[in-house]
Amino acid sequence: MKITVLSDTHMQRKGRCFPEELIADLKESELIIHGGDFQDLEVYNRLKEFGELIGVAGNVDGHDIKRVLPDKRVTVINDVRIGIVHGDGKGKTTEKRAEEAFKGEDVDLVIFGHSHIPYLRYHGGVLLFNPGSPTDKRRVPMFSHGVLEIEDRTRWSISHAFYS
Repeated sequence: MKITVLSDTHMQRKGRCFPEELIADLKESELIIHGGDFQDLEVYNRLKEFGELIGVAGNVDGHDIKRVLPDKRVTVINDVRIGIVHGDGKGKTTEKRAEEAFKGEDVDLVIFGHSHIPYLRYHGGVLLFNPGSPTDKRRVPMFSHGVLEIEDRTRWSISHAFYS
């Protein structure tokens, strides 16, 4: 199963399009996971046109998004337990807040956003993944999103797709 993972799809100007690299993966994916900050309901609805969308609300999302999406969730795909949270808040690093959001919960992977900075590292046996941003890079040279491929609980991988 191929899953496109993204976050922080800030579309600052009306009419702005998703990058071609992202669209190609969205078209090939069976599922989309979004780590929050859609920016507005229009972006949320545009992503849903590509297929099933699982997401959480981020700190810049308005009430229209927060009415349909939780702040945090756990989803199970082919026996892989995935925690999804935006990662915003006060104190600590974004990574630490994402990790602590699922403290005591049985998750294999935590997907988060907020910093717009790609991240892929294990913390205490749980893989933390920030896909970066496909539309609003910050302090990094490339835009990015993630690709998660799952066969079963023991055979899955996640990586970044980078582009300018």
